[in-house]
Amino acid sequence: MKIAIPVSEGKLAMHFGHCDKFALIDVDESGKIVSREEIKPPLHEPGVLPAWLNEQGATHIIAGGMGSRAQGLFTQNGISVVVGAPAGTPEEITEAYLNGTLTAGDNVCDH
Repeated sequence: MKIAIPVSEGKLAMHFGHCDKFALIDVDESGKIVSREEIKPPLHEPGVLPAWLNEQGATHIIAGGMGSRAQGLFTQNGISVVVGAPAGTPEEITEAYLNGTLTAGDNVCDH
């Protein structure tokens, strides 16, 4: 499993399209974080990030907010989507997701 988390200033960027970087968190079969990599995304244009993250091996994306079209594009690229995540570090968010304690609130994006 590889979880993509949009990051700005070391924490979850509330809208994935406005992040500085993506943290890519590799998780092994036992549910443990084995590595973290931060990569700079290409320019944000409709449809670019889902295909690009698929190429990076992402299987999941956790975001604060994401429009419904983007959610559909991620799904088409084989990437599971979680929206409404609270602010936190990529490791905190990933651990909460893996432990089943991630409390997803409202999608902070309305387009």
